[in-house]
Amino acid sequence: MTVRAYALGLLTLLVAAVGMAMPGFAHTRSETHSAWQVSGPIVHLQFTVPDLEARRLTPDGAMPSVQDLGAYIARHVGASSGGTDCARIDGPRPVTALAGYRRYEFAFTCPDASRIRVADSAWFELVASHTNFAEVQDDQGHFAEQLVTKDHQVIDVADASGAGPLQNAGFLDFLRMGILHIFTGIDHMSFILGFIILARKLRDLLFVVTGFTIGHSLTLALAVTGIVRPHAEYIDALIGLTIALVGAENIAVQSQRPAIVGLSIIALLGLMALGNVLGFGGLPSLLLLGAAIFTSNYLMVSGHLRDAARIRLVVTMMFGLIHGFGFAANLLDERLPKGRLAELILGFNTGVEIGQMCVVFAVLGLVFLLSRIKLTLPRPLVIDVVSSGLVGFGLFLFVSRGYATL
Repeated sequence: MTVRAYALGLLTLLVAAVGMAMPGFAHTRSETHSAWQVSGPIVHLQFTVPDLEARRLTPDGAMPSVQDLGAYIARHVGASSGGTDCARIDGPRPVTALAGYRRYEFAFTCPDASRIRVADSAWFELVASHTNFAEVQDDQGHFAEQLVTKDHQVIDVADASGAGPLQNAGFLDFLRMGILHIFTGIDHMSFILGFIILARKLRDLLFVVTGFTIGHSLTLALAVTGIVRPHAEYIDALIGLTIALVGAENIAVQSQRPAIVGLSIIALLGLMALGNVLGFGGLPSLLLLGAAIFTSNYLMVSGHLRDAARIRLVVTMMFGLIHGFGFAANLLDERLPKGRLAELILGFNTGVEIGQMCVVFAVLGLVFLLSRIKLTLPRPLVIDVVSSGLVGFGLFLFVSRGYATL
């Protein structure tokens, strides 16, 4: 297997991954929330949509109008009684929501109050791993939370009222979610490919990739058990910075000028911190300064090491820590069943590990195939191009998500 074929394989896979994963642009799990309240034959619904999910509905990623977003939701939600559809008598009616969200209210009237079922199919045609956290309350005051997925879009109100929080989600459900979390996340895919570029031994590569799961498992467990409370509004921005850091390390090692590369990123972080002090910016100044200190030290150390594999493990685990918070932030308000936390955490993280290994072995298989047909490309050129792309993409995520917290 030639080095040039290895490089060509990485470049080809990166381009393919970007193309396939654009619909799942954000690494944080695609999600919406719904609250269903049944009062006799009347069903009331509040449907909450993050701005990030709303933008998926437009080709250019622009925010759809209030009317267009409401009309889309109306086409995908509903209720039925005894197999007969319930008539919509109100909505979509926009109501006040927190910054960064849109909320709509609906009302349905059913033929009778027995055997009522509610349904939601929104966003599943856009993101296969999309999840809706549904709260269901019947007219007896029974309250339950259900996980609506592509394969579980209908909730029987009578069954839900007797179920515990997220009762329908088991080990295999979270295993599948963990796998899809990798395949639909262009940011995490980019992070893995960034480390593959510099890996020279399969053992080192697998060790580093597994380090991500260690960090992911740790923070997910700490967060969902309530030991640590992450600030969800900062997590996605930090994920973008980590991607940029991986690309910057590749450039620093290749050019043997870690100081110049490090100072460039530090200057950006310093400007953002200054902007925050002046009242412009969504990320705290201390967070930005801490990131600048870590970036400078990491790039200076890794840039002067002949073999930085062990140092990269530290960054991989750090990314895992942040990424674990990104997933856990979506669950903190869902009152998970305490007796099943271990099952859910194990299932999701096992799925993440399976997804990562699939990516790694897909890359190695492609590289081997290209080496057999003798397609070559200079490795230094590929490192420069791909790493520059990672820096640009990561900084775009970091800046855009950082200022989106305003």
